[in-house]
Amino acid sequence: MAKHIFVTGGVVSSLGKGLTSASVGMLLERRGLRVRMQKLDPYINVDPGTMSPYQHGEVYVLDDGSETDLDLGHYERFTSSPLTRDSNFTTGQIYLSVINKERHGEFLGKTVQVIPHITNEIKSVIHRLGEGDVDVVITEIGGTVGDIESLPFLEAIRQFALDVGKQNCCYIHLTLVPYLKAARELKTKPTQHSVGQLREIGIQPDILICRTEQPISREDKEKIALFCNIPYEAVIEERDKDFSIYEVPLSLVDNKLDGLICRQLGLKTREPQIDDWRELLRRLRHPNHEVSIAVVGTYAEHRDAYKSIYEALDHAGMANSAQVRIARIRSEELEVEGPERMLAGYDGILVPGGFGERGVEGKIGAIRYAREKGVPFFGICLGMQCAVIEFARHVCALEAAHSTEFDKETPHAVICLLDEQRSITDKGGTMRLGAQMAKLDPESRAAAAYGTAEISERHRHRYEFNNRYRQQFVANGLRIAGTSPDGQLVEIIELPEHRWFVAVQYHPEFKSKPTAAHPLFAGFVAAAIDHHAARHGRTADDSAATAAKRVPRPERQEA
Repeated sequence: MAKHIFVTGGVVSSLGKGLTSASVGMLLERRGLRVRMQKLDPYINVDPGTMSPYQHGEVYVLDDGSETDLDLGHYERFTSSPLTRDSNFTTGQIYLSVINKERHGEFLGKTVQVIPHITNEIKSVIHRLGEGDVDVVITEIGGTVGDIESLPFLEAIRQFALDVGKQNCCYIHLTLVPYLKAARELKTKPTQHSVGQLREIGIQPDILICRTEQPISREDKEKIALFCNIPYEAVIEERDKDFSIYEVPLSLVDNKLDGLICRQLGLKTREPQIDDWRELLRRLRHPNHEVSIAVVGTYAEHRDAYKSIYEALDHAGMANSAQVRIARIRSEELEVEGPERMLAGYDGILVPGGFGERGVEGKIGAIRYAREKGVPFFGICLGMQCAVIEFARHVCALEAAHSTEFDKETPHAVICLLDEQRSITDKGGTMRLGAQMAKLDPESRAAAAYGTAEISERHRHRYEFNNRYRQQFVANGLRIAGTSPDGQLVEIIELPEHRWFVAVQYHPEFKSKPTAAHPLFAGFVAAAIDHHAARHGRTADDSAATAAKRVPRPERQEA
């Protein structure tokens, strides 16, 4: 039988349950265990696909086309756990499933209630992940203890231990130990109250992970252990990481969390093999290069809206032994201020995905600046579509060229709705989603980066390059570097004479890992390093030596 770990949170949201869950999964994998991961979200939306990035952050897309919570991005970046639509369930999905069963007569006239019908449905999706070749299932419960929305999930995991035996379950509770500057002391009472609420529900946590800005004294740990009814060694300090989130697993190892979990669940394993992770952090702390990348986006001021983009840039930095300084630039502001003022001095420009017309002209302006000034450019999803519009207007002389998403009356619809989308009216889960194959031009920069002629990447879009204009674009110097296997959908465009001008219709950021940077991100950052060196009259090697002397132990910064 698979063992189960349940991760809950208390006091406040955004404590880092997703990162903690991912780190635990990574450490257990490094001990030789087969791990599966899952997030249960308490909101009533069926999935996050129709939710605003300002409220929910990015929508993370899996190979099977599932639109999921951004925490699944942490799971994939930290572990090799296979993620599918069974890895993320919402209240909306749970209730929808139960209602459909009721409509089909599966309950034989019974009154359908939260207990047992909703809780049984929740338990069934947890059991589902534990089937097959798996040693440990880690289930993160979204929200915080005390939220009315989370109660059915907490009740379900309480019952779960009764069903499978407490020896097969471990409850980890993540909580806050705030530091009050006025009193100059840590306060344990919020943690005590949070655990008290959990115990009222019937769940006694086995391990407490305490998020804190300051070290927790032995006296405070003893107090927490006593009032929360857990052993002293089960109180784990998790101090804020100012440098990198990739320090979290090593911090948990130092606090012996992985060994504690294995003893709790009766798992006999080897010591975790994490030397490569330590090397990764060493490269991050001691880079040979330093580059600045401007990310010009609709939601640039919202850190989580482009979470995977920023992480993929970090991974590319590690691969190139470079510190990547990221400037978040709102495309709406760039429309007003102009690219000359806002983009001068950056070593690379990235335009990510997004929806809606807001800020589109700013993105187009940024792309024109990158093309004309020779600044390395990387466009993703809408970023590719904006690159097509810019090239149409300013190189192909197609005046007022646009996408029909933004201008249905444009005389040159160089971006148009996918044929398969024309009859679709529902918004949720209806885009071109998930992994799709593509074939690459063997002479392209993309093929050189990937090192292969065929790729599989994840998509999330409704609009595409209009093939009626393909020959005109090619005649003016644009390379169609990648297409769908049948050649009908344009997946990648490039400018061969440019230092790095690559734009893709898919989302490569979803397949980047700290231990395996995505090849296009790695190539983009490498081009930015060369551009930085050229601007300063040095070779890339000279730039590396100078950067190493100037920044012996840099802290990662974001402008």
